[in-house]
Amino acid sequence: MVNAEIMRCQWVANYRPSDTMTAYHDVEWGHPLRHDDQLLFELLTLEIFQAGLSWEISLNKRPGLKQAFKNFDIAAVSEMTAADELALRDNPNIIRNRLKIAATINNAKAILTVQKDFGSFSDYMWHFTDHAVVDHHVTDMALIPAQDSLSQQVAKDMKQRGFKFAGPVTIYSYLQGMGVINDHEETCSFKYHN
Repeated sequence: MVNAEIMRCQWVANYRPSDTMTAYHDVEWGHPLRHDDQLLFELLTLEIFQAGLSWEISLNKRPGLKQAFKNFDIAAVSEMTAADELALRDNPNIIRNRLKIAATINNAKAILTVQKDFGSFSDYMWHFTDHAVVDHHVTDMALIPAQDSLSQQVAKDMKQRGFKFAGPVTIYSYLQGMGVINDHEETCSFKYHN
C-alpha cells in the first residue's frame, strides 16, 4: 500500500509551523457544523475577536475566551453584566477589546432570539443555502474572495437581527469555518472530511 502525501490548503503554510493552526485546518475548518449552537457561537466569537488580527492569535486565545465566556454557554453569556464586561477588559488571557467583548454578550442575546424564531442557531445559519454546502472548487487560494453575495446577504440579515461585528467579510470567514462554504482547495486532503 502506498502512503499518499498529505496536502493542505496553501493558507496553512502562511503561518509558522503550528499544531494549533494545522489541527484547526484538518479537523474544524470547512467541516459542516450542524446542530451545535454552542460551538457555532464559539466560532462566531473567534471570528469577531480575530477581526483586524491574525487567525492564529484568535486561536491561541481560544482557551482564555472559552473560560471568560463561560464555555460559550449562550444563556449564561447573555446574562453577563456591565461589571463582567469591565472585568474581562483586564483579563490577560483574552483579546481585551471592549467593543468585541460587548458584541459577544450582545450576540448571545441575539442568538437566543434566533433560536426562538428558527428552532436553533444552526438552522438559522444553514437556511440561507437550504442546508446545502456551497463548494467553490478552489484551485488557487488567491481567487478566494474576502466576501461574496451570500456573506453580504447573511451579514445584512444578522445586522437586522441585532448581531454586532458581523459584517460580510467576517461572515464569509465564518461561513468557511462552519462549513457552509467549502473553500478547501481541490488538492487538499481534507476537502471532503464530512
